[in-house]
Formats: sequence, C-alpha cells, structure tokens
Amino acid sequence: MSTTTTARAVLGAETRLMLREPGALFWIIVFPPALLGILGLIPDFRTPSEDLGGLRTIDLYLPTALILTAIMASLMTMPAVISTYREKLVLRRYATTPARAGDLLFAQGVLHAGAVLIGSGLALLVGYVAYDARIAALGSAALVYVLAVAANLACGALIAGLAPSAKTASVIGTAVFFPSMFTAGVWYPISALPGWAESIVGLTPNGAAVLGLEQAVAGDWPDPVHLIVLVAWTMLAGAVAARYFRWE
Repeated sequence: MSTTTTARAVLGAETRLMLREPGALFWIIVFPPALLGILGLIPDFRTPSEDLGGLRTIDLYLPTALILTAIMASLMTMPAVISTYREKLVLRRYATTPARAGDLLFAQGVLHAGAVLIGSGLALLVGYVAYDARIAALGSAALVYVLAVAANLACGALIAGLAPSAKTASVIGTAVFFPSMFTAGVWYPISALPGWAESIVGLTPNGAAVLGLEQAVAGDWPDPVHLIVLVAWTMLAGAVAARYFRWE
C-alpha cells in the first residue's frame, strides 16, 4: 500500500469515528461564536473607543473568537482523542499496520482544522450580521489565520503525542488552556495591555495570532514578527510531536 493510500485510509477511518461522536465538536463550532454573540450584547463593547484607535471592543473580540476555535480543537479535543486511542491500545493496532504516526496526526489535524474552519465561519457570520464587525484586510487576516491554526494544531499534536493517558492529556490541556485564553484576549484585549506585557504575550502563538488579526481588522498588514512567531511554533511543536510520538 502506497504512502498516499495509507494516509487516505487513515483519514477515512478517523472521519467515520468523529462523525459517530459529534458532541465534542460543540466546543469548537458552537462555543466561540456563541461567546462572541453574548459579549456583543454588552453596550460598551459596541461603542467606538479612542483608546482602541476608533475601534470597538467587539471588533477586537472577533479575532479572539476566531483563535478560540483553534484553541478548543488543539487543547481540549484532539489530545483527548489520540490519548484515548493510546489508552485503549488502538494506537498499538495502528503500529502493526503500514500507517505511521504522521498519518494519524495528519488525519486528526485535517479533521480538526475542518471543524475550526466551520466554527470560525460562524463567528465571522455572527460578528458581521449581529454587530457589523468586519476585517478590513482580508488577505493578511487569512494568512495569519492559517498560520495560527497550524501552530495551535501542532501544539495539540505535541500534547497528544506525549501524554501517556487520556487523563494526563486532559490535565495538560486544561493547564495550558486557561493561559492560552488569556493570550488570545478572552479575558482582556491584548492590544489594551501595557507595552511590555503585549510584547511578552506576542511571543506566544495565540498572542501573535490575535495581534496580527487585530492589525488586519484595522486594515493593516501584520507585523512580520507575528508571522515569524507562528511559523516557529508550528515547526518546533510539529517536529517534536512527530519525532517523539508514543504508540503505547
């Protein structure tokens, strides 16, 4: 069986398994747009602010909602799936086939990226229809978004590949989840932080992603530093995940 055929077979099998238990997709597809919709109900969030360059708080929460879909997939869903496979010895059976670790990680990455795309599309729809929140520079936003999803899924693959059990993956994912929500601006807009704090947060994948998307919302091209940070996280986490992936 060729490498391409094997990868397709693994993707097909993982797709069928995911569709049998769609409940986990709620947090990726429904939660971020719902959060955006709820936050938009706050009157002050819909008022332009001079401190935000004339933007509204809800405008800055649109990038946060987009990145939140990737966070939910990479930290709360994908690691749980793969680590459960490991715990139930499903990965051991995979290891006896022509499938490689990269095939399984690729399949899970594709499926969760698809769910992230749907969730992000709904968030954009809620922002646009309900609150007239728009992204002025769509091209630069798309670039940052793709890199952000890749970086998050690479980090999720790292957790999934190394965690020995579903419980451990859940603990690690939860421990990383709340700081990730902060760096994504869920608790407080990143651009409203003091300069030194913004610079530190910008070195994290979600901080760099949100800052880059905020620049796109304002119609600007993202700072190259944000793009470099996202690429670096993707390459490093992805390489370690593939190299040290544990079948058992």
